[in-house]
Amino acid sequence: MADIEERYRAYLTCLNERRFADLGAFAHDPVVHNDRTLGVAEFQDLLKRDATEIPDLHYAVERLVVQGDQVACRIRFDCTPAGTFRGIPPTGKRVSFVEHVFYRYEDGKIAEIWSLVDTDAIREQLTP
Repeated sequence: MADIEERYRAYLTCLNERRFADLGAFAHDPVVHNDRTLGVAEFQDLLKRDATEIPDLHYAVERLVVQGDQVACRIRFDCTPAGTFRGIPPTGKRVSFVEHVFYRYEDGKIAEIWSLVDTDAIREQLTP
């Protein structure tokens, strides 16, 4: 269990440091994200897009549970979108929102991801 937790935290560090080229060390190729099968390059593009739309995006763990090959995490983001994010145009305002995400690991790498971002919280904070 500690190994998966360490690997998961290293994965978040990789994202926070924008080392997208290193994602293959943490995720299977392909990886399943919200029931969509993505090659590692597509997964990198998805995460790069988020970082482009929100340059100060930082993954901060609020809750983390590891059970066997499963990881559940509540991630807090406090950031300022610079581009349209999840269909919501930027306003220059700082926002705070969470992502609830579940992972299934296989052979020490992420095989499946189920993610839910609180877009309602973002929309409420950015709507005048």
